[in-house]
Amino acid sequence: MNLSRSAAVLISDNRSELEALMFAPSSVRRAAVILVAAVAALAAVPGAARAEPAVPTQLNAADTLLLNGVRQAGLWEIPAGQMAAQRGSSATVRKVGTMIADQHVKLDELVVAAANQLGAAIPATPTAEQQGFLKEMQNNKGVQFDQIFVTRLRAAHGKIFPVIGAVRASTRDPVVRKLADDANIFVMNHMKMLESTGLVRYERLPPAALPPAQDLSGTAIAEANIGMLAVNPVVLWLVLLGAAGVTVAVLIRLTRARR
Repeated sequence: MNLSRSAAVLISDNRSELEALMFAPSSVRRAAVILVAAVAALAAVPGAARAEPAVPTQLNAADTLLLNGVRQAGLWEIPAGQMAAQRGSSATVRKVGTMIADQHVKLDELVVAAANQLGAAIPATPTAEQQGFLKEMQNNKGVQFDQIFVTRLRAAHGKIFPVIGAVRASTRDPVVRKLADDANIFVMNHMKMLESTGLVRYERLPPAALPPAQDLSGTAIAEANIGMLAVNPVVLWLVLLGAAGVTVAVLIRLTRARR
């Protein structure tokens, strides 16, 4: 139901009162004119624009960071896991290495499929730092190899884990969102596997990167919520038109009562 139709119905329903108003005293006519002018002025004010959510036409920096990070993790952690499966000095390290390598193969398939679906280019080789980790592992053996394997992979998983969460929370692309869901499961499980070896040195893990402090006081929350209230402009104008009709009818009845 639009505003013009509502106004027409209102005028039709009160036609007799409006005709009577034409012959009412001048003071009553002036009051009615002022009321109608006020309603017209309010109607001229544009309603609040309704912003539609933007549909991204390309990946943003965070989405790209996730794709590249997950891809490069597999490029060096697959050979690292395979190396641990063969050279680990304990059965636990060898088992963890095998599982991480196999699962990263699956995760790599997922990120490659996502990149192809999005038309995004992703890395084909590990970074120089990651290649250095692999070389470091190749140059060591025994217990020292086990410690390097666990330390390097646990630190790497700890770095990509918050990136996955941040992208999952903010991405607008469904393909990236699904990849973040899958990667989150893999990375969490891998951290637990590495911790099961008993070789993780928690005191040497880097501190968590926290977001900027936020004002969580009651006043700040209340002020922030004020902007969330919204009134449909159509409902507002219908209420104003109804109030105008009631006021005109009351003025006419008062005029008739004086006669």
